[in-house]
Amino acid sequence: MLPLVPSLLLSELPAGATDLAPDTRVSQPAGMDQPIGQEALELLEWPRLGEHLASFASTTAGGALCARLPLGADLAESRRRLAETTELVGLDGLSEGGLSFQGVADLGDTLLFCAKGGTASGLALLAVATTLAAARRLRRQIEDPTIRPVTTALVADLRTLPELEQRLRFCLEEGGRVADRASAPLAELRRQLAAARSDRRERLQELIRRHNSLLQDTVVSERNGRPVLAVKAGAASQLAGLVHDSSASGSTVFIEPQAVIALGNRIGVLAGKEREQEQQVLLELSGLVGAEQPALSHLQAVLMQLDFALARARYGQALNAVRPELEADPDTPIRLEGLRHPLLLWQERRQGGHGVVPVSVQVGPELRVVAITGPNTGGKTVTLKSVGLAALMARAGLFLPCSGSPSLPWCELVLADIGDEQSLQQNLSTFSGHVRRIARILAALPSEASAGACLVLLDEVGAGTDPTEGTALAIALLRHLAERARLTIATTHFGELKALKYNDSRFENASVAFDVATLSPTYHLLWGIPGRSNALAIANRLGLDGAVLDQAQLLLAPRGEGELNQVIAGLEAQRQRQQEAAEEAAALLARTELLHEELLERWQQQSDQSAELQEQRRQALEHSIRDGQQEVRRIIRRLRQGQASGETARQAGQKLKQLEQDHRPKPERRDHRGWRPVVGERIRLLALGKAAQVLAISADGRELTVRCGVLRLTVELAAIEGLQGEKPAPPEPPQPVVQVRSRRNLASRGPEVRTERNTVDVRGLRVHEAEASLEERLRNANGPLWVIHGIGTGKLKRGLRDWLATVPYVERVSDADQGDGGQGCSVVWVK
Repeated sequence: MLPLVPSLLLSELPAGATDLAPDTRVSQPAGMDQPIGQEALELLEWPRLGEHLASFASTTAGGALCARLPLGADLAESRRRLAETTELVGLDGLSEGGLSFQGVADLGDTLLFCAKGGTASGLALLAVATTLAAARRLRRQIEDPTIRPVTTALVADLRTLPELEQRLRFCLEEGGRVADRASAPLAELRRQLAAARSDRRERLQELIRRHNSLLQDTVVSERNGRPVLAVKAGAASQLAGLVHDSSASGSTVFIEPQAVIALGNRIGVLAGKEREQEQQVLLELSGLVGAEQPALSHLQAVLMQLDFALARARYGQALNAVRPELEADPDTPIRLEGLRHPLLLWQERRQGGHGVVPVSVQVGPELRVVAITGPNTGGKTVTLKSVGLAALMARAGLFLPCSGSPSLPWCELVLADIGDEQSLQQNLSTFSGHVRRIARILAALPSEASAGACLVLLDEVGAGTDPTEGTALAIALLRHLAERARLTIATTHFGELKALKYNDSRFENASVAFDVATLSPTYHLLWGIPGRSNALAIANRLGLDGAVLDQAQLLLAPRGEGELNQVIAGLEAQRQRQQEAAEEAAALLARTELLHEELLERWQQQSDQSAELQEQRRQALEHSIRDGQQEVRRIIRRLRQGQASGETARQAGQKLKQLEQDHRPKPERRDHRGWRPVVGERIRLLALGKAAQVLAISADGRELTVRCGVLRLTVELAAIEGLQGEKPAPPEPPQPVVQVRSRRNLASRGPEVRTERNTVDVRGLRVHEAEASLEERLRNANGPLWVIHGIGTGKLKRGLRDWLATVPYVERVSDADQGDGGQGCSVVWVK
């Protein structure tokens, strides 16, 4: 299993070493003393990815954990981390400004110090209180077993110790200063100190007034923690006191007057006792923190894990990454669509680098070895690193910079041989360095079936020695790895490795595309087609002598490499034609689907048009009925509010009859004389004989704006008809609005001055009791009503104001004049 904490990157070894002599005694090369899995992390630049992740951490401890970027110990832990990342992505997006870790501090040193009986500073103890408050706030935001079961379980047993936090905040003020209320003796000492300092200040000011002519200035300075006056050197003998200092020129002597020396001594004694009392309070608080050290350490660990998970979520959002699916079966197919190298993608988006070309990896359950060929600088090594980092990121709980839904098996081992392993100090050539590392890779592979898959990445396998022997060694090595590793991806220039797939179904070819016309790589990965090195084409473009190139071409022909390259070129051309044909077919299919959807949508609109019109008419009728019912309720309420006379009752009855006539549903007309078009309806233009759609209707209803095909016209109402031959009816003239005046408007208003009859005293009642007492008086009131509720805590006043705001016949509420009770009395104005 890979180690969890990657160490620092090793510097690259110098090139130029020769092969080892048979009798040369060699010590272990640099990096050989660390596990091969750890070395693979460094080759894949895993620590650099951890640094990028740490930039999203909110706390120091969380940033350190992100920088280490530990891998999941097993499949269950990796899946739990992915679930945490998924849940926090959603929660961070829902919260305004995102989840905040403000107030969370690193408590490690403080907890250890307090647990051993030490006395922490007030600032360190206050950090414990702010961390507890932040943990409680985060737990409230996270807890939701239905939506966030994994993170909810993480904070379920979190103890936030509210009593300890309350005690710390009670005893400590902002900045960590011990508060006066923390201790009665401390408060008394500080009172005495303040009095003594005030007395000394007054005495010094009195001395300044009396001996102003002896002083250089009237400012009280401080020397050695004691107050001094700047006295002229010639007048020093005229002011009794203790000399503490003198100016550089000798013209000024700083004297502590004799009149305040005793006070200064007393202040010093009191200040010492104050410090002792403060230390006593801090010792007590430190003991409380030390007693809760296990709970606080667990809380710190949970907060660090939450910060780690939130950093993973924000890092994934920054890269537009998606969640991968991890499977337990090592033979699970690997699907990585549109995979981008995360470090290059970070460089593109954060540092303005070049665009990253995605690669797609599709590995079936029977495939074991993929040989990637093609020219140098074409992106072969980047593909290796992208796949390796994808396996590590999924195991660490990170989302992958892919498209679609990536899935892959949980990789227990990711082993790599990438880069040049030359070393002059260790007498290692390139070939020797690769062989030593490959030997360690083979030794690390499990001999039996393990819990997770093994991924092996080999760059330029078999290079650095005789091509014939290197090819044989590479073929044997890849066949051996096909038996022991889930997947081996190797880059090579050896042509013999391209033919392995035709004899063994476990092998597959891939290549990186290259544009011979521009001599530039396209960085696209092509599956199933071996690549060409294009060495002769590149040399020709760079101006190498044509005779040399012709001779090289002749030398390739006997070995059959010329024919092989022609076959590969033909395959590439065929694949390009198939790709273009597939793209054209996909575009045609997309256009066909759009046309089909448009036809269905238009048919649905036509079929639903009549149903929509009926629904609109039904809703209008229901709205009219509701308006009438509300008007009836208002009339009944006004009749109940006062002494109704016969005339008032008669007028109310007439109004009810009028409402019944206004809101009675009209019988459905069977002819079309009353038809009127509405916006969105399709009509027929009489002049053109074509259908059109109504876009807008004028305010008087006599003109319509319609669209007929691409034309937008304004026509009169008489120039159209319905699709079924309906003739439009002319708009009706506007009806005068009948206003029903309330009995209160007809009757005389009551007096607008406070009297005993229009005053209600609800002091001492509860809110609901006051509401019941007030409601009957409001119904019978014909003027303003004064309600005496007092000031007190304001709860009764607020409750009554909130209730009065919901009463429909209350016009407004305001405070009474100062002579009528002011804020302790409210004036209620009824409609």
